[in-house]
This record gives sequence, structure tokens and C-alpha cells, in this order.
Amino acid sequence: MSKSISYSDAGVSIDNANLSLAKIKNFAKTTFNDQTLTEIGSFGGMFSGAFPQMKEPILVASADGVGTKLKIAFLTNTHDTIGQDLVNHCVDDILVQGARPLFFMDYFATGKLNPDVTASVVEGISIACKENSCVLLGGETAEMPGFYAAGEYDLAGFIVGVVDKAKVIDGKNIKSGDAVLALPSSGLHTNGFSLARKLLFYVGRYKVDTILKETGEAVGETLLKPHKSYLPPLKDLLDSSVIKGLAHITGGGLLENIPRILPENVSVEIKRGTWDELPIFSLMQKLGNVKETEMFRTFNMGIGMVIVCAEKDKAKIKLHLENLGEKCFEIGRVIEGNKEVTIV
Repeated sequence: MSKSISYSDAGVSIDNANLSLAKIKNFAKTTFNDQTLTEIGSFGGMFSGAFPQMKEPILVASADGVGTKLKIAFLTNTHDTIGQDLVNHCVDDILVQGARPLFFMDYFATGKLNPDVTASVVEGISIACKENSCVLLGGETAEMPGFYAAGEYDLAGFIVGVVDKAKVIDGKNIKSGDAVLALPSSGLHTNGFSLARKLLFYVGRYKVDTILKETGEAVGETLLKPHKSYLPPLKDLLDSSVIKGLAHITGGGLLENIPRILPENVSVEIKRGTWDELPIFSLMQKLGNVKETEMFRTFNMGIGMVIVCAEKDKAKIKLHLENLGEKCFEIGRVIEGNKEVTIV
């Protein structure tokens, strides 16, 4: 063979990777703070581990993705909000233990790098990082020819936060008679999209640009509403000891996420109709004649975060949230039982 074969002939462009990195660096720098010790591009990201304001700092870490919500991003060519989904989901996962985020890292992999698409995704990540006072410390951008369908990519995120040991929220003090409050979701957030796509695109035969009379928006717009971060409305309550437990309502819905924070001797009874169920959920249930139990263990049903507190503290929490312009619903109560959730 007379021709010299290069890496680009195998489908990997180092030039595109460098162009993507240059764009990413600018977004990441907007999230840096005094504890950030390295620039983007180092082999490892360095972050100061000094927490003088805490007596016994505990690091809390989590990793997640956005599932097949990515398919909606591909169909609509909308890539800036998917990064926000990723960060906010991870922030909420560590928030339930009382942790505030320190830094975030992402993994972006595709068959052929498109620097503009990559930059759009990372721009969304940086926006959410700034909103959550979280440093985008680094990540990985991988070009893997033949591994992904043309125009598609995968995305994952890794977050580290910190909480003082005395202020960890673990649900251990939840007891019968406690109140169950809920903060609304913006939509599906990042769970249930495999079923949602089947119901809307295959059963209902909608397109991403079909205007739904139930929502007044295009299908794609409704499905791509960014996952909410509940850190802004809850951060000032984390140190007050009024929150006994927090449950991020993700995959498994209300039925499987609330039990994760309950002690062995209690259950939760939730009264349907006490919060605003978004119309997209009733539409999907009708399209597929989906059983109620299946809906409640697949989707968040309009609730993104659940708060468990003592009956005496619920008014204080509701007032705080309402003063911030955040809706807060009282959806149920803690009862004696065995870590189950019942919808009545």
C-alpha cells in the first residue's frame, strides 16, 4: 500500500477534537471559583479540599445520564438544554442528602465530532453549573467511529458535593404523622422517555413539531423542558433542621423513590389531586390506556422533589418557598407501615 493511513482516515479528527476543546474551555472558565486549581485540559481536575466553615465535611458523589431524552434532542436539533438536564439531575441527586455541589465533570461520546453540537451541549452544562454555583472541572470528549448512529451522541455526568456531617439529611427521624410536601416538576425531567416516545410517536403518531392542544406547545418543546434544579429554593433550608427527608422523583416515580428515604416502620400515603398534574401525563395515559400504577412508577406525574417534615414545620417551609415564587403542595402524610407508598 503506497498511501499513508492517518487517524482521520479511520474516522477520528484530532483537529475537530481540539476545536471542540477550545470552545469548551471558554464555557468552563465561566464556572471557575477560588477553589478551582487547574485549567481545562489537564490530565486531572484539581479542586481545593479545604472547608474551614465545616467541622466534619462529608463528600457526596453521584453519576447519571439523561436517558433517551437524547433522542428528542436529535429529532429537534436542540442541544443546549440537554446539558442543563444533566447537571440539574445530578445536583438534585446529592441535594437530597443536604449536599451543595462543588464540581461537575461530563462524558460526551459520538461517532463523528461536530464542534458546534459539542459546544452547544457544554454551553448548557456551563449555564446550569453557574446557576448551581458548581465548577465545571473537566470531562471527556470521545470520538468513536462506527459506535454511534450518525448525528447521535451519549452524555453522562459526574458530580461531587459537600455537607457537614451534622447536617446530613438521611430520613432517619421521619415518623408517623409527618407532613409530605412536594415541589412541581417542569415536565418529564429526564425519566420515562422510552415509554413517552412509544406513546406519542408510535401510538399517537405525533411528530416533534405537532402542536398539542393539551399543552399549547409542540411535542418536542413539551418534552425538552429542562429538568429543574431544586437547590435554589431549598438551599436556605438545608441548615435549618426543618427538613427530615428529601426524595428526588426520578426513575421509579413517587412509588419507588420515596421509600428510599423512609425508616423501616413507616409508609407514605399520597392523595391524588392535591397537586397540579401536568396535561402531558394524562394525554400519555389516555393514548396507551396505561395503568395508574405504571404511570406513577415511570413518570414523576408533575412532582420533582418531595419534602418530609414535622407537621409543626410545614407552614414555615411553605412560606419560605412561596416567598421565592415556588409552588409547594401538601400531598400526603407519613403513616405507620413498611416503607410503602400508597396513592389514594
